[in-house]
Amino acid sequence: MEYLPDGDGVSFTQGNILCCQCGVPIQPNPANMCVACLRTQVHLIDAGFVWTEPHSKRIKLKLTIQKEVVNGAILQQVFVVEFVVSNQMYKTSEKLLSHDVKSNTYNYKSTFSVEIVPVCKDNIVCLPPKLAQQLGNLNQICVCLRVSTTVHIIDPSTLQIADVTAPVFWRTPFQSLCEPRQLTEYMVLEVEPIRHHERVHVAGEGAKSHKHLLADVWVARSSDLGMNDNQYHCRTHLGHLLRAGDLVHGFDLSNANVNNDFLDKMKADRLPDVVLVKKVFDKSKRHRRRNWKLKRLAKELETMDTDSMERDYNEFLEDLEEDPLYRKDVNIYRDAEKLAVESDTDDDDAPRISLQEMLEDLHISEDATGGEGADMMTD
Repeated sequence: MEYLPDGDGVSFTQGNILCCQCGVPIQPNPANMCVACLRTQVHLIDAGFVWTEPHSKRIKLKLTIQKEVVNGAILQQVFVVEFVVSNQMYKTSEKLLSHDVKSNTYNYKSTFSVEIVPVCKDNIVCLPPKLAQQLGNLNQICVCLRVSTTVHIIDPSTLQIADVTAPVFWRTPFQSLCEPRQLTEYMVLEVEPIRHHERVHVAGEGAKSHKHLLADVWVARSSDLGMNDNQYHCRTHLGHLLRAGDLVHGFDLSNANVNNDFLDKMKADRLPDVVLVKKVFDKSKRHRRRNWKLKRLAKELETMDTDSMERDYNEFLEDLEEDPLYRKDVNIYRDAEKLAVESDTDDDDAPRISLQEMLEDLHISEDATGGEGADMMTD
């Protein structure tokens, strides 16, 4: 207590004390604690979830806490706690299987949990608006060219290309709108190439692909031919491959039912009717004139006994033929049987692997491997 004289008599002012928990100066109270420390001693009496968007990766809890302070006095507070679900790129765990005490050796079973990018080659993606702007004012609808250490995408309406690195993707993730098996087959009716001087240039646009040709294309569903006259117009990056009468795989955005938040928020005039992804070549002709092969482990052959596995393997071979960068680290061997019957009379412009890229077939003799190495590899 502090004594302060005044003109009428004597007055007193109340001094401060230190909180018994944190030492902050406070006004004296029966608990000798500040409000912040009192809150840490409060009990949870009610909790409930607050609704959030399903894809927001946010979890909100509404909590009610209460504490009897002193002499029946109760302190109560209601507040919301928000939790953010973060993506984790890599996790490992180990389990001890055995331990040799004499030699001091340990046998562990290691488990790796890895979350990979949910986007594959030839997938159509809808980019977040902010990311599309950062990558050079791209249109949100893009096609994935390939996936390596980065996701390589192209804007089919402008030929702009961009590489999405892992940190950028996990900071602003996006999903594919469809898979290659969900594409529709179209027949090309007309192709009108767009030259460089005819393109509309956007401020701040990024690099453009010189391997593709921009074109306006009119297509019709292969299943509708002879049934109706429905035609679709689209702008595509496949102008260097498509000719009237060709078949091409594309995604029908005008009639698709896709659950994607970024796509739902796009304006209708910004959405193309059809996005063309890949030209369709004659698979039987490609297989017949494929004069190369790969080496595979014999153990793998035992698992590739279903039609689905064989189809996936053939699609992998086609991807190797179509993308030089994709096959640059793959050993490709000449197939002597196919070379003997090879014919160049085919007028199909399907991509092929040149003889300069092929290796001579490797034959391992039993003398060099002790009789066991010859069975390890197979054509």
